[in-house]
Amino acid sequence: MRLAIVVRGTVQGVGFRPFVHQAAARYGLSGWVKNGRDAVRLEVQGGSEQVASFERALAFELPPPAEISELSCEHVPEREEIGFRIMASDADAPVDSLLPPDLALCADCWREVETPGDRRHRYPFTNCARCGPRYSIAEALPYDRENTSMRVFEMCKDCAAEYENIADRRHHAQPIACPRCGPELSWISRKSEPARGKHALARAAHALASGQIVALRGIGGFQLLVDATNAAAVARLRTRKHRPHKPFAVMFRDERALAESARVTDAELAALRGTEAPIVLVRRHDTGPLCSGVCAQSPYVGALLPYSPLHGLLLAEVGRPLVCTSGNLSNEPICITIAQAQARLSDIADGFLTHNRPIVRPLDDSVVQLSRRGPVVLRRARGFAPRTVARIQSELDVLAVGAHMKSTLTIAHRGALIPSQHLGDLESPETRALFERTLQDLCAFLDARPERIACDLHPEYASSRLAERLAAEWQVPLIRVQHHHAHIAACMAEHALDGAVLGLAWDGVGLGSDGTIWGGEALVCEGASFRRFAQLPSFPLPGGDRASREPERAALGALFELAPDQLELYGRRWFGAKLGLQIAALERGLNSPFCSSAGRLFDAVAALLGVCELVTFEGQAAIALESLAAECERDTVYPCPLSQDAPASADGRLLLAGILADIAADVPVARIARRFHDTLIELGVAIAQRAGLPRVVLSGGCFQNRLLLEGLEQRLAQEGFSVYAPQRVPANDGGISVGQAFVAAQT
Repeated sequence: MRLAIVVRGTVQGVGFRPFVHQAAARYGLSGWVKNGRDAVRLEVQGGSEQVASFERALAFELPPPAEISELSCEHVPEREEIGFRIMASDADAPVDSLLPPDLALCADCWREVETPGDRRHRYPFTNCARCGPRYSIAEALPYDRENTSMRVFEMCKDCAAEYENIADRRHHAQPIACPRCGPELSWISRKSEPARGKHALARAAHALASGQIVALRGIGGFQLLVDATNAAAVARLRTRKHRPHKPFAVMFRDERALAESARVTDAELAALRGTEAPIVLVRRHDTGPLCSGVCAQSPYVGALLPYSPLHGLLLAEVGRPLVCTSGNLSNEPICITIAQAQARLSDIADGFLTHNRPIVRPLDDSVVQLSRRGPVVLRRARGFAPRTVARIQSELDVLAVGAHMKSTLTIAHRGALIPSQHLGDLESPETRALFERTLQDLCAFLDARPERIACDLHPEYASSRLAERLAAEWQVPLIRVQHHHAHIAACMAEHALDGAVLGLAWDGVGLGSDGTIWGGEALVCEGASFRRFAQLPSFPLPGGDRASREPERAALGALFELAPDQLELYGRRWFGAKLGLQIAALERGLNSPFCSSAGRLFDAVAALLGVCELVTFEGQAAIALESLAAECERDTVYPCPLSQDAPASADGRLLLAGILADIAADVPVARIARRFHDTLIELGVAIAQRAGLPRVVLSGGCFQNRLLLEGLEQRLAQEGFSVYAPQRVPANDGGISVGQAFVAAQT
């Protein structure tokens, strides 16, 4: 018998064709396999039992990075054929199969790097078909060397032999390289002579050990490194990068070094060791080698392990954990070229450890936290992009351009939802230009021709303006999707939920369909439609957007609307003699839009408790409240009843009265923070009970708060609800484009 098989998914650049060749040889089958731009195609011929064994191998013996999303088989006529061969790639078919993401160095390559006498001993660019750069170097499909930035390096005789050897794990490993023919390190600094190769690595290690800041050109772009145990060096990085409070990620040499600084669960270790090698949020020790300036007030440290030989060699040389943060200026993409880094990072970095392998597109490190359900992606970038996150029942090509913050875009193509990597906030011209380049990239990789474009309701988002322009140029419909509906829809798509669900979308702010600011919504969602069922307390935000950076403004608005008898007492403390101006603006409604935002409610409570006076990064006040609340066990909650209106509204007057009474009674702020969290949890349960739908979806940036998310999940489950929350798609605005695509494909 002879089978023609079409395989789609992550099946290019991961050693899939050699795996197929070896499996066919093992079962004595003839035939062929080849890469196409839409899939991997193969034919196998032999006895029925042998062919069945081959099919089982495809299902259960894949090399680790490979993922099959779709497989189809068809019986075809037998033919005269000897042996099994790998054919040249087909460059003409339409695209559906994407190239794999960049993968962490595998154990076999690590052993070569660490083995004296091996020809790749201490070579910083070692990789094979199961690891190394992929998406960051690909320029086109099919994924062959001539379509990557590695084409500028001609393989030496030894590498070419490995590349052609079907039995070698470097067979058709497109980034294959060695010290004789591959990329090389270089060191550039105003404080020391330039150096190359191993001398460059030594210079960088010496600079880090001396407390200097080093800009390292990694896999997806530049990173800024500094000794995480050196308080003065970390403070200097904060000053130069204008990042006063946001916690830094830290790279540890190995698991033993990590254990000195944090308590790590088995599940967190599994995520750290995975092929994606993300930053994982783990609970740090109160004592340990990390200086206090690394994590600021957060009880967590964003930990990662070396995922490239360059990182591993440098960590081993320095012998200390290193702060590892994005090599960029505020609101700009990370630098990928040496020229960019020298132009933008020279006022931050004391030296540059770089190399001559071109980076095609920037990729930040991904960020993950563990929940009871497993890993939850908070930032989807290196290691995850550009994998499919969900499949839908639609063949339409849709482009969704996401929100303004934590920007991503998503393409729906042949029923697959494929989001881009994290691109950043669309504040700067550089990020907006990267957004457009990424859009062109994905459309070209997929050969997608969008028939619809989806964007946010907010007309002033840079993504919305781009969507309007493209819809006019391409003459396709533009579909505007309400921000919080998109949050819920993204989770519905990920979990393949049909029919009506109750969605709790709690986040910062987003334009509502009634023209007001939403952010604490309960929506009944079904397909492409939704209705607003309930909302959190509504109050004005004096100063508008300034309230997201100055929590006392949110608190003043909440007091004005919900507890006016306390306005003077707290307002004088925050605004002094200018309080009268603030109250006058609130009374006249001048630049004081009303909102129902959960995020601004967290800000208001944080200001009342005096735990956060100025927000310098998103979610700072909420993180401070969560950290305090985690110190206490649950005891009681504040009253916060729902009105009988449609949509219902939570009565914030009783909630605020309870908090203010506890403050006046000198109840510890940690206890008040815990009661506030538990009140929101019980409010969520009350909304679900009134809605009466068996399935509840939780999404929005506030559900990155573990205490809130896990507490609400547990209580809803106790009451008999089925609960869904994002895992592969970020709950924050990084998932908005996925939800927009899901809605637009069904509209």
